[in-house]
Amino acid sequence: MTVDDTGSDTAGSRVDGHDADSGEDPLALRLEQLILGAERRYTPFQAARSAGVSMELASRFWRAMGFADIGQAKALTEADVLALRRLAGLVEAGLLSEAMAVQVARSTGQTTARLAEWQIDSFLEGLTEPPEPGMTRTEVTYPLIELLLPELEEFIVYVWRRQLAAATGRVVQAADDEEMVDRRLAVCFADLVGFTRLTRRMEEEELGELVEAFETTAADLVAANGGRLVKTLGDEVLYAADDAGVAAEIALRLIETMAHDETMPELRVGMAFGTVTTRMGDVFGSTVNLASRLTSIAPRDAVLVDAAFAEELIRTGDAPASEAEAAEAAVAAEKEGEEPPVYRFALQPMWQRPVRGLGVIEPWLLTRRAGPVA
Repeated sequence: MTVDDTGSDTAGSRVDGHDADSGEDPLALRLEQLILGAERRYTPFQAARSAGVSMELASRFWRAMGFADIGQAKALTEADVLALRRLAGLVEAGLLSEAMAVQVARSTGQTTARLAEWQIDSFLEGLTEPPEPGMTRTEVTYPLIELLLPELEEFIVYVWRRQLAAATGRVVQAADDEEMVDRRLAVCFADLVGFTRLTRRMEEEELGELVEAFETTAADLVAANGGRLVKTLGDEVLYAADDAGVAAEIALRLIETMAHDETMPELRVGMAFGTVTTRMGDVFGSTVNLASRLTSIAPRDAVLVDAAFAEELIRTGDAPASEAEAAEAAVAAEKEGEEPPVYRFALQPMWQRPVRGLGVIEPWLLTRRAGPVA
């Protein structure tokens, strides 16, 4: 709900895509009031003044949250005033800088906007198809949202608190303050092979179902095995893990799971290990770029990792430096009457190759090992 900073009215003012005058859809207004829990009372200028916030700062917050321009239409509620007051209060108390408060508004706005769109898409069938012939959309939509709203609100807060607890735990375990921002992580891209060709052959509905199945499978495997899904890009997912062994296990399970589904295309995976900068839930840096490049050159249904990733697996005992070393270790253990080392993964060096922007890289093919070498 951003506004022009002059405080003047803007012709054709709109509220979230609807005309903010008396000609607005009555059902849309009723639903808005139900969801927001309050009636429209304030223009943006009045809301900023009631919150004790300058119009300039209020506009920055609203823009960061992704709200559309509404000029000076009377379209804001007490909740808008309270949100401004709280955000500005955090700045006044010295808990957040103004720049950080804007970043909080932006990250929250972007995340919840996507969540809201996804939920409405998911519930669209229930909102548009009356359970009984003759029922109007109004008769279906309003009571459905009225029932869903409190339950969804409680659930969202619950999940957010759980995720916040997990993220906080990871941060406080960092070795130092610098590591809290620039951390060493395993970063992985998993990409559907031939997706562009599929878009030309498949119907839109079929394509949507395929993407949803891929994203759901990937998200479930990443979460169940201790990784963190960073984002999905339709035909590609990006995830990260603190432990290289965890990331490797997820990658191989992804390929194994997808291979058993005849409706799914083949998959290629690229992973790198190193320093990563995290911002607003996303990851950046040369490690991320390298993982992306490895994905583009990986064979079908195969996983390529960089040298640093391979070294980390060797260091932690998840993979031998070579099959010869594994065999030597098994023989030595047998002579001592001990159990031979068990490695989860095998690494095979591939040809070094130049990659634009990253120089010469040394890819390693990651596979699963059945057990110790006899």
